[in-house]
Amino acid sequence: MILTVLIACLAFTTPREVAFSRLLPAAPALAASIWPVIPTALLGAFCLMIMVGLNLVYADLGTPYTAAAIVAVTAAAVYSSHVRIQREEALVQIRLVADTAQKVLLRPLPRSIGGVEIESLYLAAQAQARIGGDFYEAADTPYGVRLLIGDVRGKGLSAVGAASAVVSTFREAAYDEPDLRGIIHRLETSTVRHSAAFPAQDLPERFATALLAEIPHGAGRVSLLNCGHPPPLLMRHGKIRALEPSAPSPPLNLAALLGGHYSIESVAFAPGDQLLLYTDGVTETRDRTGAFFPLPDWMQRQGPQPPRELLDRLHRDLLRHSSGKLNDDISALAVRCPNTSAAEEAGHSA
Repeated sequence: MILTVLIACLAFTTPREVAFSRLLPAAPALAASIWPVIPTALLGAFCLMIMVGLNLVYADLGTPYTAAAIVAVTAAAVYSSHVRIQREEALVQIRLVADTAQKVLLRPLPRSIGGVEIESLYLAAQAQARIGGDFYEAADTPYGVRLLIGDVRGKGLSAVGAASAVVSTFREAAYDEPDLRGIIHRLETSTVRHSAAFPAQDLPERFATALLAEIPHGAGRVSLLNCGHPPPLLMRHGKIRALEPSAPSPPLNLAALLGGHYSIESVAFAPGDQLLLYTDGVTETRDRTGAFFPLPDWMQRQGPQPPRELLDRLHRDLLRHSSGKLNDDISALAVRCPNTSAAEEAGHSA
């Protein structure tokens, strides 16, 4: 609208030879990119009226040609505006579906499960997709708090189906199986069935890494079953320790090739300790020089802090390190055993 008024003022105040009026068709053309159909058509009509008014002031201005151009450009602009609005509405619906699918696959976790503080972070490499191949879940079961985090080979929408199969199976098996090995066997079966149902040329390479963690109620320890996944980081008294498995366990869908032996590790998890579970998208995030994100050093610098604040800083620093360009999906779970002694002392003093 400002452009239209500016062109009209210049057309009325400058000599006829300058012919600023020939720029009037540009106004409805630009309006089509942001305005709805009716306002775009009204702007074209307004430009046509300006041209008619100029014809009364200046004779032999080429009004018929400019007027025809305004009508033609306005018609094209109206159609373009209509198509743009339809695409925007379709995009909104697609995003709503993607958001709904994400809430089903990666539903929001409560801040406390079974007395354990927990927060989650998820960043999809394909920002418009909203969901991808990384997955996580947590459940408060009769056997303790059980956690799952993993990464399906590939990224984006192509890995969503396999991730959904794994998460759905975990949500059932976590309550039924008394042992982590029982859960991983069911996850393995689910992944194999999903791969067989959707065959592809890269079927032998279609797999998922996974990490299972179990924190029994009041036991002061955590059990880990790592199936080819990056080792979680344990922070205790300001020191960082990578919980590497002593014996390897095969990723999901590779047990037939690598053998079905699964090793469970158990480490102390005392009040005040904090675990960071993450996918390889975190450690493989590169900067402009190709350097990986130094996760252990980064966590060492953070020190003890609430899980939500830790993941918020991780989110910010990952985007800063990669200049906002992620090449892989990113997931992380921050788990902290609350320091109950301080709360108990406060309660006794009261």
